Amino acid sequence: MSSRVDALVIGGGLLGCATAWMIARDGGTVMLAERDQINQHASGQNAGSLHYQLEYRMMEHGIEAARKAAEAMPLHLDAARLWSRLAEETGEAIDVRRTGGFMLAETTAQARLLEQKAEIERAWGLDVQMLDGSEAREIAPYLSESIVAAAFCPLEGKADTRTAAPALARAAIRAGADIRSRCEVTSLRRDGSGWRATLAEGVAEHRTTREVHAKAVVIAAGVWTTALGDMVDAVLPTIPLALTMTASVRTPSFIAHLVQHAGTRLSLKQVPDGNVLIGGGWAARLLRAADGQPDFATRPEFMRESLAGNIDAAIAVVPQLGRIPALRSWVGTTTVTPDQLPLVGPVPGAPGVFVATGGSAFTLGPSFAEVLTDLVAGRLPATDLSSFRPQRYQEEHA
Repeated sequence: MSSRVDALVIGGGLLGCATAWMIARDGGTVMLAERDQINQHASGQNAGSLHYQLEYRMMEHGIEAARKAAEAMPLHLDAARLWSRLAEETGEAIDVRRTGGFMLAETTAQARLLEQKAEIERAWGLDVQMLDGSEAREIAPYLSESIVAAAFCPLEGKADTRTAAPALARAAIRAGADIRSRCEVTSLRRDGSGWRATLAEGVAEHRTTREVHAKAVVIAAGVWTTALGDMVDAVLPTIPLALTMTASVRTPSFIAHLVQHAGTRLSLKQVPDGNVLIGGGWAARLLRAADGQPDFATRPEFMRESLAGNIDAAIAVVPQLGRIPALRSWVGTTTVTPDQLPLVGPVPGAPGVFVATGGSAFTLGPSFAEVLTDLVAGRLPATDLSSFRPQRYQEEHA
């Protein structure tokens, strides 16, 4: 069985579903192939933060590292714009709440770092206001007296990770996209001016094989990006990170904002159901197969010290959390690149193949999708991709 499409999108997370929707909306024929279930992996396991300020991981190595990470700010600003209108444009009830976000400082050194960070962000056009501790507590009475300063971004907020990607998949189907789950891409080879992909569909003994010819291929596959790059002889280095999340029991609403920290890994928010979600990048143990490669088919293991450290950091800045029981914790796997910048653009040496991944891929998913849609259509993206181009790693390995 064989078929032909304008674009094959690999990956059924938020990014893949958004890209398939945009391509189909613009009149292209598109197939999305997801090896497992739609929204099964990182897009459905993260906490749904829409954070446009630079994260702790982007600042922990100093202000120059933060300045480099800020080169992705145009993607952040585009993402804020696109998230705000996704529900209207897709006709889906995508729950996006723009309630503002804090980045907190508990020491003078952290406050100074925040001031430098905010100055960099404002230079790129992000609305960030510096507050002292009292001013922050006037807006957010739940914050601890230990807070000495905060950077506040009104654009920040949260989205529902359980429903966002499936909603985009439904919108893509209505626009004409062919969405396939339990459909793994097992090979990619050049075929004329396009690409021929072999797909294995179904599970176990019921698996069948089909081929699809695509003018363009979009790799939106998170932790599987590097392996898919290998199929087209391209160097697409990624680093998988297994991370820990915790949800409290439901409690009356008292945290309206997204909360992050300038001096430790922390992100927390309260969802409409009342649960407080606590995360921010605390590690879980990623398991490896016999050949030493990461085993993405097996769930990572909890690390006791990460669970304790994450909760301690949360209670330090929001003391009321110390009186609210945890309901459950879970782990998920996300992807960053060696230089912490996104990996977005044409794949070198593979005409018609495009990729997007990197940290903050849930927040930046809509802006990544818009860029990929432009590239598939042969349009020049509005965002300058020179800092994110995959070619930078190809040059390192030359």
